[in-house]
Amino acid sequence: MTDITLLDGGMGQELLRRSGDLPTNLWATQVMLDHPGLVRDIHADYFSAGATVATVNTYAVHHDRFAGTALEGRLAEILDRALSEVEAARNAHGAGRIAGAIGPLNASYRPDLHPDPEISVPLYAELAHGMAAHVDLILCETVASLAHADGILTACAPTGLPVWLALTVSDTDGTRLRSGERVADILPMLEGRAQALLANCSAPEAMPAALEALLPAGLPVGAYANGFERINEDFLKDKPTVAALSARRDMGPETYASHAMGWIGQGATIVGGCCETGPFHIAELARRLRAAGHSIV
Repeated sequence: MTDITLLDGGMGQELLRRSGDLPTNLWATQVMLDHPGLVRDIHADYFSAGATVATVNTYAVHHDRFAGTALEGRLAEILDRALSEVEAARNAHGAGRIAGAIGPLNASYRPDLHPDPEISVPLYAELAHGMAAHVDLILCETVASLAHADGILTACAPTGLPVWLALTVSDTDGTRLRSGERVADILPMLEGRAQALLANCSAPEAMPAALEALLPAGLPVGAYANGFERINEDFLKDKPTVAALSARRDMGPETYASHAMGWIGQGATIVGGCCETGPFHIAELARRLRAAGHSIV
């Protein structure tokens, strides 16, 4: 059948569930520092579930997220901590790739807050270069606008690593980015700067339309959706916490895997999970892939 790359699932909510900590606007970063080894354990569980790519816990490791907090000025130290956790899990597992995650500057789902290129490109480049010696690819996550895509691709290209661009789309119209711009308008700006195109952190139901818009690029495509009810107004305020979001009750492992198998039927070769998915979702997806005759690579 088909070779499928199986990504891991969400990290932030899984950390909160296991730690019992209350969410803060420093989210997965704070929990990683307060509970050494917990991120490594979650990476290990995803590998055991069948994932072949581990995503570094660096989505929110940004100077702007740390400004005015006790973490200000500690970016390099925190980056090293996240890399150490994932490398320990991969080494213990004995196989698998590591994806260096770079989330959006300032806020998720807020393309209106994304800085201009003269600010964004050096900041993204600092992270890409800081991870380059430790990862197999750079995963640019939750890219919400054309300007965001152009800036982060420019920043990551000099590393020489494969760059996977993951776009967040409207939950009600997968042909549109969160900015309102067309997903298809990403394609002309790629210029060989991306080695895979994905849709992420959006409703599972939005992914089929997003994939249809990405497939004409002729690159490997994929999707990893979230399990939120919706992105509400409280989460779009300054320095939100995930307490503002609610998990869907209808997105258990079996239902989520059915969505993902549909994406594969469209031509996706990279699948996994985003926020509110966990190791059980990835294990069920691995089971379904093998049962359908696919190879997980």
